[in-house]
Amino acid sequence: MSDVTSIPGPSTAPAVRIRPRLTLGLVSAQHALIHAQTALLPLVFIPVIATYGVGVESVALLVAAGNVLAGGVQLVYGPLSRITSRHAILGVGGLVFGAGMSAMAFTTTWLSFCAATVVGRVGGSPQHPVGNALLAEQYPPARRGSAISTHIALGNLGTVAVPLVGGWLIATSGWQVAVLAIGIPALGIATLILAAVRESGEDRAVARAHGSTLDAYRSVLRERDLRWLFVASSVAAAGRGLGIVTTFVPLYLHLALGVDTATVTLMYTLLLVGSVPGPLVAGWVSARLGHKAVLIASYLLGAASMALLVLAGSAIPLVWLALGLMSAFVFEESSLLQALLADVAPVPIRDAAFSTYFTLMFVVGAAWAAAMGVLVGALGNDAGFPTAFLAMAASFVVAAGAVLPIRAGGRPGTPIAAG
Repeated sequence: MSDVTSIPGPSTAPAVRIRPRLTLGLVSAQHALIHAQTALLPLVFIPVIATYGVGVESVALLVAAGNVLAGGVQLVYGPLSRITSRHAILGVGGLVFGAGMSAMAFTTTWLSFCAATVVGRVGGSPQHPVGNALLAEQYPPARRGSAISTHIALGNLGTVAVPLVGGWLIATSGWQVAVLAIGIPALGIATLILAAVRESGEDRAVARAHGSTLDAYRSVLRERDLRWLFVASSVAAAGRGLGIVTTFVPLYLHLALGVDTATVTLMYTLLLVGSVPGPLVAGWVSARLGHKAVLIASYLLGAASMALLVLAGSAIPLVWLALGLMSAFVFEESSLLQALLADVAPVPIRDAAFSTYFTLMFVVGAAWAAAMGVLVGALGNDAGFPTAFLAMAASFVVAAGAVLPIRAGGRPGTPIAAG
């Protein structure tokens, strides 16, 4: 099957030849580098604290500021995509991301390091809402879930590679080389996106015809299925694989169970490994059974695996089993929700829907992370961590219930219920 697809552009424009697989490859490569940044920074902070003489609280403030700015700015991409192409937004954002990461290597003060870090975070912010909307436009519904799952899985590959490659670079060449190893390739990928990716512009034309930007966001809030999807995402953010689970599991293993550092690293690697094949397998299965059914199953199995981690206590063989099951089931939620969003969101408001979804995901996720931290601090390590993981499991069960009323994302070919 040819990778080149001819799609008519707006009525006054000639046909545009798009290459969906090329788009998927480049957008996924950019996604992997952005995830690599997220996984690398915690390792970079360790030598940077010593280099610039700052405390952990300063690092926490930097992380919070980056998360809030990178999340909040995503609301801008809905209206921006109405006046310019998505690949241009991704390309320019990628250049800013690469420049910010590269600039970190040449900073000489904590303030300049913070500025470069925040610039890099904000530069990477278009990737999720704009990248997924672009893939949703270029792939037909039957292949859309697999494309978005591939995008998510390859992004997660950047996360998995960092503990090994990034840690080795920091140890052998310094943290400056490690950040350049992300920043320089990011500049190259962004340039290729600008030069090689094309899109029909059909979504943009339909969005403009639908009404103003404000109308688009009002329409997002009026869509019953989108409201339920946002509820599910916001609740499940308490136990999201990348961000919440990956932050608290290593701390639980070391601080509550007393597992040595070397074993924690191996257990953490086992947990992360599932973030690559999990979304791919879920995408393949959901293309046959429907995004909604597979998402609900993923929520329930993920909840069971987190509960098993608590029940395992200090029985290390059971802890290994629980982490293996968590690796298999807690990382699919994001890709399946995004595929379901692509099913649910009408084309005129697709960009606004993705922007709203990712803004909520980042901001609410940050709030949940803070809440879990406060919970553990209040109850102490021995009681706090198990309580937090049970809360994460409960959030997945509640999110599964919130998905049930959504009237799309069923088995391909099944009519969507009216009403």
